[in-house]
Amino acid sequence: MIPIAKPFVTEEEAQAAYDTILTGWITQGPRVAEFEEKFAKYVGSKYAVAVSNCTTALHLSMIVAGIKAGDEVICPSMSYIATANSIMYVGAKPVFAEVNPETYNLDVDDVEKRITKNTKAILLVHQIGLPADINKFKALCTKYSLKLIEDAACAAGSSYKGAKIGSHSDLVCFSFHPRKVISTGDGGMITTSNEAYYNRLKLLRQHGMSVNDRVRHNSSQVIFEDHIEVGYNYRLTDIQASVGIKQLEKLDMIVAERQKIASSYNQAFKNIDSIRLPFQNPDYFSNIQSYSIYLKENFPISRNELMQKMLDRGIATRRGVMTTHRETAYNNYDGDANLIISEDAADRSIIIPLYYPMSDKDIQTVIDTFIELAGN
Repeated sequence: MIPIAKPFVTEEEAQAAYDTILTGWITQGPRVAEFEEKFAKYVGSKYAVAVSNCTTALHLSMIVAGIKAGDEVICPSMSYIATANSIMYVGAKPVFAEVNPETYNLDVDDVEKRITKNTKAILLVHQIGLPADINKFKALCTKYSLKLIEDAACAAGSSYKGAKIGSHSDLVCFSFHPRKVISTGDGGMITTSNEAYYNRLKLLRQHGMSVNDRVRHNSSQVIFEDHIEVGYNYRLTDIQASVGIKQLEKLDMIVAERQKIASSYNQAFKNIDSIRLPFQNPDYFSNIQSYSIYLKENFPISRNELMQKMLDRGIATRRGVMTTHRETAYNNYDGDANLIISEDAADRSIIIPLYYPMSDKDIQTVIDTFIELAGN
């Protein structure tokens, strides 16, 4: 079976985790601090705060941005459900906006139409690693006095107009789930250059504790902590951070190799007139977290039939990115769910295997199988 994705982890990561375990410090500690410092430097932000996953990163970002019950936050429905859920966690309402049919990222004009007096923020998703047009959304937020939060779960290693994702705005949330380009097993990161956000994020991720464990451990004086506000247990472990440090060292190499595989797909599929290949633009550098193909109406078989036939040949695929408003959990959603473009993009796209290292044989098998089933 050729899997849809596979994390690239080696003996280096295993040794780093082993060494950390033997130190006796396996919860949030010095390795987490090192991972944060190196990640912030990599993306070009002032600070980084490690958390247990990207969903918790989004939740904390909502809190520090001041989003509360009765507020509205505009986001795509075409995203993993955690995007909208993070808005619900603080009692606010997700307002779903349409996506651009080529990029699958939020359509800025449609977003502007959905702004009301209750709108407090835009949650911008960099879909499957492709950056959204951040500058346009920053301008929109300035115009309407809104907060901008970036869901960069898939975008570690991607760049927008020459700068790494994570450097453009004050709340950018990353994921280190195994489906992502680099992984810590699970885990997340928030980057910011806002010192007030940084300090509160650190507080909230650890039960609102005024002094963290590392400070108390290194102190020559007895310290009693205070719990300043109701916080959460959203910490990353030092074991995970030690893996993350090694993964971060390889990130640019992994992205470069993923680009090569994507180029092979682009070249092989470029003459199939019944499909649309992933969006490409030099200003939007994607880490190719996933390779998504849109099937036009003249494709000879349905998307679901294609997925089954590829599975029968030993090739895993996934449907296009889900639409949250059609999930059971959102059956009672009371907003405008007339999202024709999002639904079409979700229903007519397929994600095919792409990971590093992927053998030339497996790449060719995927190519040959897809071309055959496409009738070419």
